[in-house]
Amino acid sequence: MTEHEHEVEHDSTDRADGAGHVSTGTTIETGDGSAIPELVIISGMSGAGRSTAAKCLEDLGWFVVDNLPPALIPTMVELGARSQGNVARIAVVVDVRGRRFFDNLRESLADLEAKHVTRRIVFLESSDDALVRRFESVRRPHPLQGDGRIVDGIAAERDLLRELRGDADLVIDTSSLNVHELRAKMDAQFAGDEEPELRATVMSFGFKYGLPVDADLVVDCRFLPNPHWVPELRPFTGLNEEVSAYVFDQPGAKEFLNQYTELLQLIAAGYRREGKRYVTIAVGCTGGKHRSVAMSEKLAARLATEGIETVLVHRDMGRE
Repeated sequence: MTEHEHEVEHDSTDRADGAGHVSTGTTIETGDGSAIPELVIISGMSGAGRSTAAKCLEDLGWFVVDNLPPALIPTMVELGARSQGNVARIAVVVDVRGRRFFDNLRESLADLEAKHVTRRIVFLESSDDALVRRFESVRRPHPLQGDGRIVDGIAAERDLLRELRGDADLVIDTSSLNVHELRAKMDAQFAGDEEPELRATVMSFGFKYGLPVDADLVVDCRFLPNPHWVPELRPFTGLNEEVSAYVFDQPGAKEFLNQYTELLQLIAAGYRREGKRYVTIAVGCTGGKHRSVAMSEKLAARLATEGIETVLVHRDMGRE
């Protein structure tokens, strides 16, 4: 996480200053038939990588506005709609630096919904330990710590952002990511000419290293015998054909894969109806090396054949 530790966000990332008035209309008038711009709202914990996420979208051609008061988001979208197509995609960074305006965010989101503006929320998450390390490495205070400690500011921010995190379309845990890995995640979600109906991240992990905090769904493969206890398989991972064959030769393994894939099809249909575009499926075993890796590989392949664009991540493989 070395490079993220230099990215505790107190600096301005973007190219607009956020002045204006909130529109009170019920529709956005373009005047020339221009389309309403795409909107992404980037938020999350201070020090979790909001600036990197914003810069990534800027590199992809998005018009990025940093620390815009939430009350001005509808105005920003309206100005984009009047730009004759010059501003087709807008990303807005919202964080606790504008905390006196933060209470207006819920009202602004309702305003956007009433105007039929499609918006997505990206939330950058990180563990307390990682955030403390990043703030200490740059010797800067947390924006909410006041006269207290860094951990006090982090706790206050988590409480303030809890509802927004629950509403997020995409949660990215940057605890163990460096700058390049976070950019790769953003590229995987936003690069490309067309947005797919649903994007899935399938992540293998080890329970002994903790649950992924950004998981929407968690499944447990520890009901299968562990290849770790087979001496000739122990050095390998679930990417090895012999390990994979061993896992799927066990009673219940293939049935689990088939039935869980069917369940995910049902869930995916519901996510599409609700407008949810991103889902992270965490597949766990004890160490994240054998069973979860083999199952994740098969599950990701199945989802891809169902037309769901899938990113595969092996979080803990190689840690042992």
